[in-house]
Amino acid sequence: MSNAVEPRWHGDNYQSRFFWIHAASLLDAERPEIVEVTFEADGPKAFDDVVVRYDPGRPSASGPGRVTVDYHQIKWHVDRSGRFGFADLTDPAFIGATSVSILERLMQAKRDAPDDAAFHLITTDKLTDGDQLGELLSPIDGSLRLHKLKEGKTDESRMGKVRKCWREHLGLADDEQLYAVLEGLHIKDSHYDLEYLRKQVSLNFRLVGLVGNEDATAFHYDEAARQLKIKKLSRFDRASFEEWCRTEKWFLPKRPASRGSVAIRTFAPGATPAHMLEAPPERTIDLTEHFDGRQLREGTAWANLQRPVADFLRRMLAKRADMRLFMDAHASVAFLAGATLGFKTGADVEIVQKGMNNPGQVWNAKDGADGPAASIDIEPAGDGKDIALSVGLARDPIQQVRDYVAAELPSVGSILRVVPDGGVGQDAIRGGAHAATIASAIAAVIAGIRKPGATVHVFVSGPNAFSFLLGQQAESMGRCIPYEFDFSGRVDGSYRPTFSI
Repeated sequence: MSNAVEPRWHGDNYQSRFFWIHAASLLDAERPEIVEVTFEADGPKAFDDVVVRYDPGRPSASGPGRVTVDYHQIKWHVDRSGRFGFADLTDPAFIGATSVSILERLMQAKRDAPDDAAFHLITTDKLTDGDQLGELLSPIDGSLRLHKLKEGKTDESRMGKVRKCWREHLGLADDEQLYAVLEGLHIKDSHYDLEYLRKQVSLNFRLVGLVGNEDATAFHYDEAARQLKIKKLSRFDRASFEEWCRTEKWFLPKRPASRGSVAIRTFAPGATPAHMLEAPPERTIDLTEHFDGRQLREGTAWANLQRPVADFLRRMLAKRADMRLFMDAHASVAFLAGATLGFKTGADVEIVQKGMNNPGQVWNAKDGADGPAASIDIEPAGDGKDIALSVGLARDPIQQVRDYVAAELPSVGSILRVVPDGGVGQDAIRGGAHAATIASAIAAVIAGIRKPGATVHVFVSGPNAFSFLLGQQAESMGRCIPYEFDFSGRVDGSYRPTFSI
């Protein structure tokens, strides 16, 4: 029996965690447009797992206009073996049904839903390699790209086969009727695992002053969701959710101060993490168009991106000094952000340190999460006056740095090797205070050995939050050039200089 019960429990927990992530926004002063979040609503069948309503509507991420309600259908599976393509959207079994497919549910739902609604299929299954559906989904928000579906004049064309399959399944007379049904559909495949959602619930809760609970053996918010079902409580507005949290004693003793959320993105987002929505579009700089994965697109130079990032951050600083910084970006951009928001600017910044190997901590130089000092060693590299700084937190890049310095940087005379006393790893840095202490120690050593006119070449393998805090020390280190490593080996498997700061 346990083999049948456990998957059902996990599926329920997956859905409830997705709900809590969105419900947290009801306490966020930065997200006043979110007015209601519903868990297993009485909404459109098959799109009623989690419903989020907005007033005014949120901006559409991939097109004009605004969205006033998001309907979600969530499909969780016990493993990652599931694959699906465009034809599966016509198969009732794909959503665990016996007679009605997800496309038929969509068509039924649109009859009663507002015209500006969006419908989301969230699934842990992966798209079938080479299937047309992969070409139809936007990499920005998973929306169905109708202009792509319209390619090809006949039913025998690559996209014509998709149109014919869906049109005939729905019993529609022509393609225009099909496009009307598909408008507003979003599909996010390969969605995050259960543990990642647990971390995101904790992160989002802490950001609005609630207890995180990511370290406990049992995640008590899963049981809380079951209590909602028992008590037939499914719909929360801002006032009722705050009252529920207060009754359940979920508020932290000291709620975090309200901050202006700011986001920097240089990585293509794919399925956008829910917490990245904490920064509205007007406080987000998105530079992903200049990159192909981690690599710059041809015709773009790192130097061309320096001023846009710096100017954006200065504009944000002029609006309010206290900010929460979300970075889905290269380490060099995090270093540049720190240098731009240096100590003398009066900026009061906390950084959301996120990632699959991190529980989603909010780092602040004054958060009290200190740790042991790092080991800082100086080794000779030549007769030059420049300094190469090798910081190994997640991994130790010292050999790659030595090789690169020997081959490309004859101006370097010494290498500073920095590693944690307890060894490298994803959890080597305990928090913001620990990172700030190490960054300050590095700057002090460099200031003690740097010769006039010397450049510091910065190589960091570690969290972006650390790169930001190190960047805040840039003024005391003199001219700095951060570097990016070609992890994929698409160029030469080596380093590339980015900004001159």
